[in-house]
Amino acid sequence: MNKRRDALRDFLTPITTNHEFSAENTPRRPQVSSGALQSMNDAITGLSNEADELRKALSDGQAIVELDANLIDASFVKDRLDEHTGADFDALLNSIQENGQAVPVLVRPNPDQSGRYQLAYGHRRVAALKQLGLKVKSFIRDLSDDELIIAQGNENLERKDLSFIEKALFARRLEDRGTTRAVIMATFGTSSRGVLSEMIALARKLPEELIQAIGAAPGIGRPKWDSMATLLANKPNAFETVIRNETLQTLNSTERFEAIFASLKQANKVSTNTAGHAWRSDDSQLRAVTKSKPKGYAVEFSEPEGKAFGAWISDNMKRLYEEYKDSKQPN
Repeated sequence: MNKRRDALRDFLTPITTNHEFSAENTPRRPQVSSGALQSMNDAITGLSNEADELRKALSDGQAIVELDANLIDASFVKDRLDEHTGADFDALLNSIQENGQAVPVLVRPNPDQSGRYQLAYGHRRVAALKQLGLKVKSFIRDLSDDELIIAQGNENLERKDLSFIEKALFARRLEDRGTTRAVIMATFGTSSRGVLSEMIALARKLPEELIQAIGAAPGIGRPKWDSMATLLANKPNAFETVIRNETLQTLNSTERFEAIFASLKQANKVSTNTAGHAWRSDDSQLRAVTKSKPKGYAVEFSEPEGKAFGAWISDNMKRLYEEYKDSKQPN
């Protein structure tokens, strides 16, 4: 009878027997009566109840299931920038290859595609296991969108491995898809609306193309990202050339931030040095902007009288130049 019960259990659900996890995470096997003369009806009823318990354990996420990595889809909101590259990911690959998967991932049944799953947390683990051709130890739970987001954020908080800009960008993406501030606050484990608002506002000031080019930049906190946003406000397109520089790709993420930051500072310095002087007539009919250049000097006229005054200057250039020369003569 025990063999039949075990066979039915194996058929109903693909629970793993990994010793590291089974004792803690799989449902306890019900005790079987030692009576040898139980009726067949009692045996069938017992097997049915056991199957129900297993199904409930799976839906509650109490058991670990091995899933094909190709059946697991990413979360609908990305939280990482440098997911599958770099020394940290290589270390994760080596660790799994040598020791196996130490921590299960959390998935839910994909609400948009039957037979597939959607990841709440464990994106890097799934990528590593997929690369190694291994099954993914997983908890399966029925989660709403908000519950998935909160689980995704809380797991990252516990591991403390999201950088500042990843958190800010994640929060902005959540708000962009209509997630309420209350849920976003729960995701980040904060009760401060002000802090969250400032993070999202900063992420909106920084072009996503720039953030993607830099990457996670661990160790770069809010003050330096704030400074970068200020530099961009003055020269919004100054980053476009430097992020396409091939040399930048040889640097790590933090070095890329520093290189781009230095480039923006230089662009702002040049802009400040060559900034023009503005003058406006008392009747506000004429505005002139003068700007020094490396090999010359530029004057631009605007407002209602700008074009006419510019033409008058052109027509009277000889007389004005003579007056200029006279002004240089000693009295």
